[in-house]
Amino acid sequence: MSLNSTIDRVTDRIRERSLKTRGDYLARLAAAVQQGPARGHLACGNQAHAYAAMGDDKAALAAGRSPNIGIITAYNDMLSAHQPYEDYPKLIREAARKVGATAQVAGGVPAMCDGVTQGQAGMELSLFSRDVIALAAGVGLSHNTFDAALFLGVCDKIVPGLVMAAAAFGHIPVVFVPAGPMTSGLPNDEKSRVRNAFATGAVGREELMAAEMASYHGPGTCTFYGTANTNQMLMEFMGLHLPGASFVNPNTPLREALTTHAVERAVAITALGNDFRPAGEVLDERAYVNGLVGLMATGGSTNLVLHLPAMARASGVLLDLEDFDDISQAVPLMAKVYPNGLADVNHFHAAGGLSYMIGQLLDHGLLHGDAKTVAGDGLRHYRSEPKLIDGRLTWEAGANHTLNDKILRPAADPFQPTGGLRQLSGNLGRGVIKVSAVAPERHIIEAPCRIFHDQNDVKAAFKAGEFTSDTVVVVRFQGPQANGMPELHSLTPMLSVCQDRGLKMALVTDGRMSGASGKVPAAIHVSPEAAKGGPLARLRDGDIVRLDAVAGTLSVLAADFDAREPVTADLSANRHGIGRELFEAFRRTVGTSETGAAVVI
Repeated sequence: MSLNSTIDRVTDRIRERSLKTRGDYLARLAAAVQQGPARGHLACGNQAHAYAAMGDDKAALAAGRSPNIGIITAYNDMLSAHQPYEDYPKLIREAARKVGATAQVAGGVPAMCDGVTQGQAGMELSLFSRDVIALAAGVGLSHNTFDAALFLGVCDKIVPGLVMAAAAFGHIPVVFVPAGPMTSGLPNDEKSRVRNAFATGAVGREELMAAEMASYHGPGTCTFYGTANTNQMLMEFMGLHLPGASFVNPNTPLREALTTHAVERAVAITALGNDFRPAGEVLDERAYVNGLVGLMATGGSTNLVLHLPAMARASGVLLDLEDFDDISQAVPLMAKVYPNGLADVNHFHAAGGLSYMIGQLLDHGLLHGDAKTVAGDGLRHYRSEPKLIDGRLTWEAGANHTLNDKILRPAADPFQPTGGLRQLSGNLGRGVIKVSAVAPERHIIEAPCRIFHDQNDVKAAFKAGEFTSDTVVVVRFQGPQANGMPELHSLTPMLSVCQDRGLKMALVTDGRMSGASGKVPAAIHVSPEAAKGGPLARLRDGDIVRLDAVAGTLSVLAADFDAREPVTADLSANRHGIGRELFEAFRRTVGTSETGAAVVI
């Protein structure tokens, strides 16, 4: 089928907007590629330092005739999603030797868990960790001894940071290697019920802890469809994973076989092979548009509204909120995965998963089928799913119909005709809202606002029983320059309780929510942020705020609004403790949320 007219138009708009930046990027990439494999330019002493600890691989490395694969790993055993990576380097080195190549751990990158820091001071470092990851990966690859790279990362800021680094080193091929989701534990709706009950005091901390431990119970990604699993979807839609690799559980024979094949594929696509695929050529405007389509079709995390522009800018591609909005209007919502539904990602995968969804979207002209991927030319490769048959990895055609239409629907009969994100603009600035889990009757909220400068004050007001009427809760001075733009997801249970009591509630903030935000309407990433004198800084308690996700507007109904002086806030408490003093330079130089809230790009 021919490409959908909206997808075609948006891609052309991105291409035109990015003409100079992408052109300059490709010129730098071509110059780097022309120099040939990097190791050939290193002095013997440089190479000897790099190979000193490599044992039996020393001779092959010194000869320089076979590919050397650099491993960038985000392993730690505090993140359940990253714990399986502990043994990957050994497996990768063994797989490389079998195909006449070598592999070395080029470096590690930090990987923090938003689940641990949610509602805590450490969350103020979360978004900035993405840029630290890009920098750290850059340091690892700067040794310049690698013909390709394998990136081991899954969760919220890790994958976007690694993509930024992959773009910076776009002259070499990169394959992303996932670890997979944990097996299903306590159902997500039951977890949510216990959280809400705890918020009201109906259950105690012991019951809450039992529910949380039953939900997050083993190795692998958390099973709800938050930012981590949205990242995994994105890597398939953008052609950086092997087909079907995203949602295979850890510590299974198929998972190990996919990791081994990722090594073999990385070797095959180096400049020393016969199918050279540098990362910078994969990461073009088609890849990013395909990623946007996947985000809308799955109802993915709002955090990607920040990460995709930052990733794209690293490869010379300029995205804007209007691109998200237009693509959302053209792409149907095909999946219902918690918090948009009751299923988790394991159920989604079993229902047909990404191979079914990509096939459907290709058949309806909603994806660039000609995009370059690490698996080959064309996204058609991702219609297949991996199977381990008699110990041999193979790919077979994915499901041609949904295996559970309560979780996954065809493009012609979706859950909603449009995707889950809307751009909002008005006299309060620009922001976004995720509406895929919000009931239609709550898409428009008009109510007096209540102003807060700290999420803990919102929690205190809730515990004191102060929310007794319709309220737009405004939490300002939460932007990247103010305090690193922490997620405010821990407010969701309280606001949900108020909503369940019959109140009309909404959240408006220059901060973030997360992929786990759901049923409460939330205007997030509002820019310009309050710390830069943005419109939110002129709001007062009692102002009537209108959030209209249908019209795509966010406004205050106050005649004197434009004439008001913006308030300022004492942000000194955000400057110290839990490492925050180390990030003052980041807060001073960070970009706006509209452009990805990046420091290094």
